[in-house]
Amino acid sequence: MLYTLHKTQKIPVSLNEAWNFISTPKNLAVITPPSMGFVTLSGDDKEMFAGQIIHYHVRPLLGLKMEWVTEITHVEDKRFFVDEQRFGPYKFWHHKHFLKEIPGGVEMEDIIHYKLPMGILGKMVQPFMVKPKLEEIFEYRKNKLIELFGEFND
Repeated sequence: MLYTLHKTQKIPVSLNEAWNFISTPKNLAVITPPSMGFVTLSGDDKEMFAGQIIHYHVRPLLGLKMEWVTEITHVEDKRFFVDEQRFGPYKFWHHKHFLKEIPGGVEMEDIIHYKLPMGILGKMVQPFMVKPKLEEIFEYRKNKLIELFGEFND
């Protein structure tokens, strides 16, 4: 089964500032919960580009360390980029990051399509382990971005 996670967040910064932050691979560690044990091993030393391979260690569930390798497959400057898992905890991972200038700041939109490994076991753990963990990660990211850039006022 293919699952989807969709998140939006408004932040009170310019499009350039938002793009510079989210398109810098080193900043992923800044907006990832410390409990994830997220460490970039290679590939975060250049400005983002299509074809870029980024290699991480991460502890997504139960403190088990795993390798995660993603490829940046599409980049359109100041509009969007896509990362896809090549090796890692998911059977399939496709994450689209969009930015849109709005009055007073920028709207960030994330659309993630993912599939879990282990067949029926993956389906069983999705609602009480995987989905809540992804929600927790994005809640942390939301709060970290507010801490870094301030709260958006409609």
